[in-house]
Amino acid sequence: MSVLLEFSMTPLDKGESVSPYVARSLDIIDQSGLPYKLGPMGTCIEGEWDEVMAVVKACKERMEQECNRITISVKMDVRKGREGRLTGKIKSVEKRLGRSVKS
Repeated sequence: MSVLLEFSMTPLDKGESVSPYVARSLDIIDQSGLPYKLGPMGTCIEGEWDEVMAVVKACKERMEQECNRITISVKMDVRKGREGRLTGKIKSVEKRLGRSVKS
């Protein structure tokens, strides 16, 4: 089954600017080889269940090396027989609108 997983992970004990910690997570995501899209409030990853969950776990383990408290939000869409949904879902909406949308 293909999983589309969107998550955000933030240290709660590092002040207002957390971009260094987000960058470390993004490096792990990028090195996983899975398709992903960085957004302003989270990152979306596509793959099989074990693959995407392993990425979330690796990000959490890396962050907890320097952080005492972390908040993690996860949203998932699991669907049989579908791949390429990271971009396909947007293309489907654009087709219905008859135009491109900002992404």
